Amino acid sequence: MDWPTLSPLAVLFNFAFFYPIVMAFFWITGGVYYHFRRERGSPLPGNPTPLRHAPPVSILVPCFNEAPHIAETIAALDAQAYPDFEIIAINDGSTDDTAARLEALVAQFPRLRVMHLASNAGKANALRMGTLAARSEYLVCVDADAMLDPHATRWMVGHLIDGARVGAVTGNPRVRNRSTLLGRMQVGEFSAIVGLIKRAQRVYGRLFTISGVICAFRRTALHQVGYWADDMVTEDIDISWRLQIAGWDIRYEPNALGWILMPETARGLWNQRLRWAQGGVEVLLSHGADVLKWRKRRMWGVLAEYGLSLTWAYVMLTIMVLWSLGLVVELPPALRVDSILPRWHGVVLAMVCLLQFGTSLMIERRYEPGIARHFYWVIWYPIVFWLLGMFTAVVAFPKTLLRRRRQRATWTSPDRGIT
Repeated sequence: MDWPTLSPLAVLFNFAFFYPIVMAFFWITGGVYYHFRRERGSPLPGNPTPLRHAPPVSILVPCFNEAPHIAETIAALDAQAYPDFEIIAINDGSTDDTAARLEALVAQFPRLRVMHLASNAGKANALRMGTLAARSEYLVCVDADAMLDPHATRWMVGHLIDGARVGAVTGNPRVRNRSTLLGRMQVGEFSAIVGLIKRAQRVYGRLFTISGVICAFRRTALHQVGYWADDMVTEDIDISWRLQIAGWDIRYEPNALGWILMPETARGLWNQRLRWAQGGVEVLLSHGADVLKWRKRRMWGVLAEYGLSLTWAYVMLTIMVLWSLGLVVELPPALRVDSILPRWHGVVLAMVCLLQFGTSLMIERRYEPGIARHFYWVIWYPIVFWLLGMFTAVVAFPKTLLRRRRQRATWTSPDRGIT
């Protein structure tokens, strides 16, 4: 039997078309299974079941130039419905009046302790310093612009108590600034994309990354892997891989809600997504070979998923470059791209995306009852964020290869939306 042969260009187009469709159905299937297995019929975020015991917890808040937001963050942390906890704010050499505001908050919130670092040494170093000062085995780490739901600590610590091999728990970030189109699309993104992916990844046992903005750790697990690496652009992706490679489990807790601020300008969004893309490439280069070992086979799904996404970005770039070249020079028929405008396959892809978004928003209604109204905004997601994801992945790979290793990754003040 003679099998039909495809031209290289046809192979590229087929991969560019089928990859997002296959992954969408994979995430939908995994997300729905997770929902019916772990979420349906379980207590709602504001009504958790009591813990068998409530050990002390240390909440770490690394800060750099967070003066506008730090007071509301500390107030939300102090309101946690948990019996025994401390709050440690680590001021990482801020150049605004973050230090003064933190010191003023100490008198208002007795649970709060403040550490002042002399210079900006990066979030990873700040978290490590906070861990060394903490009095507890269980650590909750929160970004300085986040507002935690009162029961978030209880939900995450519950996993650490119940599972001896649970090294970390990632919460459920929710976007709270929704004044622009970019902000509203990200509301749907964190539900329809991020939340669904984490559910699906939990089904096959390994997560690509915790959400560093709201997460919890077992100090013993952190100590075993050497804490956070201060030369990684995204410390949360790196620590996730190192914990799981070492045999620790990471769980997803959708009831642990954290309300966060996200970029609402094109420049801020580009810088954020480029940093995320660089973090993915860094862990691929640092840990990819180690993950290929048979003993680490439970990480193969995460590795394959990321590798295919990176490949898809370069395939799309190749198609766009060939189309652009065809506008100015005569290319051979085998390399000629007549159009990149969606045709019937674009309609199929759009319908699958709508199915994915609708499924995820239906699941997320239990955490935010009015979220379904954001369906209109999230349907624009592929136009903006697929292109953004493609270009950041393409730029991140060579940029990461050229970046000097062992160079400390300090942080700058991110775009926190339109105020």
